Parts: sequence; structure tokens; C-alpha cells
Amino acid sequence: MKDIADRVGVSIKSVSRVLNGEGGVSPATAQRILDIASEVGFRRNDLARDLRRGHRTGTIGLALRRSSTRFYDDLIRGVEEIAEERGALVLTAGSRSAERERETLLALSSRRVDGLLVEPNGPDHSFLSAEQAMGTPVVFVDRPPSRLTADTILSDDFAGGRAATAHLVAHGHRRIGVIGALPDLHTVRERLRGHEAALAEAGIAPDERLVRLNRETADQAHAAAAELLAAVDPPTALFTLNNVCTIGAARALREAGRESRVALIGFDDFDLADLLTPPVTVVAHDVTEMGRQAARLLFARIDGYAEPPQRIVLPVELIARGSGEIEP
Repeated sequence: MKDIADRVGVSIKSVSRVLNGEGGVSPATAQRILDIASEVGFRRNDLARDLRRGHRTGTIGLALRRSSTRFYDDLIRGVEEIAEERGALVLTAGSRSAERERETLLALSSRRVDGLLVEPNGPDHSFLSAEQAMGTPVVFVDRPPSRLTADTILSDDFAGGRAATAHLVAHGHRRIGVIGALPDLHTVRERLRGHEAALAEAGIAPDERLVRLNRETADQAHAAAAELLAAVDPPTALFTLNNVCTIGAARALREAGRESRVALIGFDDFDLADLLTPPVTVVAHDVTEMGRQAARLLFARIDGYAEPPQRIVLPVELIARGSGEIEP
């Protein structure tokens, strides 16, 4: 509403009166406010108005980039644990693209959820500022929002990337292949930054020829790992930036008969990782606890907690199981 007020040259109170159908503003000014509101995509949130009057629906919205891996299962479990304690329901929706994310979040808002939990996908979340201004609390999880100030719960991705690579370096590796998802994702950037920091600390120059990003499926990660392993000077170790990539890389190592000769560390634990041969060394983070903390903070906001937005970073742990301890 502040943006609208600034553009029209009136107070936020005047904007609020017009958007809520109240009087006290001249017809010409009211029309100008409505025109600017439409131009910037402002939507009146009837739920937010109800919240100020003390009414709630007992539901929260959870928007996820996808919902088919252990990460998402654990995240949803943590959110639902807290929601159940509160007697609330969780409406979960997918948002595989930036456009779909916007549609999903605005649709959840229009369905009068008490608050929103968001695993961000798009490059611009400023459209949610209107929802915030009208009283809908928003908490981001796993990655921070773009162009929006809001509560955020993260894992220490930088520390995890640094620990994984330092572990491989300590076991004698100098050529470490990296396989990950989209480079514009916060998690990918931070894990890669941690990897590069560990290389720098060891006096090892980064080699872009060893990095394969934009791999979003296990099949794509499998192909990337196979390509790295087939090079004239292949890496002696692989660091995969999520569990989907780890699964693809492990398959490529097995097919090449090199699972016992190339070290492998993956970010995110996954089912049966400890039963493979060798068991997969991982950087693990408590995703269920991430979901719990995000839900607790959201419900605190719903209850009126008004402190400045928080940025909470949860620790990670390197679990050595064998695949990351193979000497070159």
C-alpha cells in the first residue's frame, strides 16, 4: 500500500480506506488509487481484514517447488506436526515455475489461509508485500525470498559445502567434480560457495570443467557424472549438491565400476544411503526441524508476534559412511 500511496501522493490510510470500500476520500482520488492498485497487481485480502477483527480459518498454506522427494516429505512432516498441535490444517500446493508460484500463493491467500509458508521458486516475491501489508504473515523456508523482507528459515548451506569439500581434500582429493541443480537457487549458490572456499583454503584453484549445474533430475545427474568420469583427466571425487543428484551420480559410478575408487559426498541424506556399497557419506540437515521452526514462527506471527523479520540458520552435519573416505 505504501507504493500506491507514494505514487498517488496520499497517505497509506487513504489507500486503505479506498481498498476496503470505506468513505472519506474524494471520488477522483479514489479512482486514481484503484487505477494504480490495478496497475501494480494489488489484491484486497479479505482474510487479512478478518484477521484484524479476530477471525481465523484454522488453515495455513504451504507452497513447495515440488513434492516428491524425502526432503519434501520431511519438511511437510515438520509443518504438519506443529499445525496439528494448533488444531490447524495445512493446504499444500506445488509451484514448479515462477508463474505457477505466483498463481499458487495468490490463490491460497484468496482462500483465506491464516498465513503462508513458502519454499521459494521465482525471482521476485514483491507481489506478496500487498498480502503482508493487509495482515497475512509469510515465512520462507530453505531459501530466502527475492525483493521482499520476510521471516526465513535456512540450513547452513555454505558450511555444508565447505565441510564436504574439506573432508574430500583431507583424504587427498584435488580434482573434485560438482553436480547440482539450477545455479540461481540460493542453496546451490551457497553450497558451491562453500566448496570453493574449502578449495581456496587448501590452495586448490577451482576448475569450471569439473562443475555440472542445471541438473534437476537423477537422469540428468547420472549423465553429468558419466561425462565427468569419461574425461581424459577425470575427478577422483564427486560432490553432489542434493540427494537427487547423489542418486544419479551413485548410479553412474556403479555402472562404470568405479564406486569403490571414486569418493562421493552428497548434500541431503536419502533413503537407503547407508545400505549402498559403499554407504554414501552425506551432509545432512534436519529438514523436519526446519519445517517445525517455520510453522512455529508462522503461528507466532498469526498470534500477533510483531518483532522484525528473522533469519534463522540451522546447522548441518557431515555423516561419514564410507563413500567419501575413499583415497585417490
